[in-house]
Amino acid sequence: IEMPLIYVLISMERQGVKLDTDALEQFSKQLLEQTNKLQERIHALAGVEFNIASPKQLGEILFERLKLVDKPKKTRTGQYATHEAVLQSLAAEHEIVQTILDYRMVAKLRNTYAEALPQSIFEKTGRVHTTFHQVATATGRLNSQNPNLQNIPIRRDLGQEIRKAFVPCRAGQHLLSADY
Repeated sequence: IEMPLIYVLISMERQGVKLDTDALEQFSKQLLEQTNKLQERIHALAGVEFNIASPKQLGEILFERLKLVDKPKKTRTGQYATHEAVLQSLAAEHEIVQTILDYRMVAKLRNTYAEALPQSIFEKTGRVHTTFHQVATATGRLNSQNPNLQNIPIRRDLGQEIRKAFVPCRAGQHLLSADY
């Protein structure tokens, strides 16, 4: 069943995907400004500067300094749990928590997409050439790797900006992408 699709996938891989690198560069600058503003706000709400990316320091701020909960969850190593699910459950407790979630989302967009995608461009073609796998998932859908082009976020306005950077390879052609 998969054999006839191989030729289509090879063609898609060879064709590649064109990116508007100028748009991604501008977007990266915009995201950097946002992360800087969010970082300043987080530090102001905490009353002290700390490394937001450090789970240990973040846990100390949220659970020792701000005392958001009486008995905070801990990891196996004894550190305070600061993963997204924990933060989501605490978002209504203090403004700092939602601001941290926003900071993480903006930083991820910048690091994973706005900064990384242009570095995936193959110099000879000026395009990104992902690898498609047709039997890598249990559901039977295609899987994209190096880079993974399936997880480009779309649910928020900032994620839509990443999608705008994908452009047709030739004039007069259209770019088809799925939003669900």
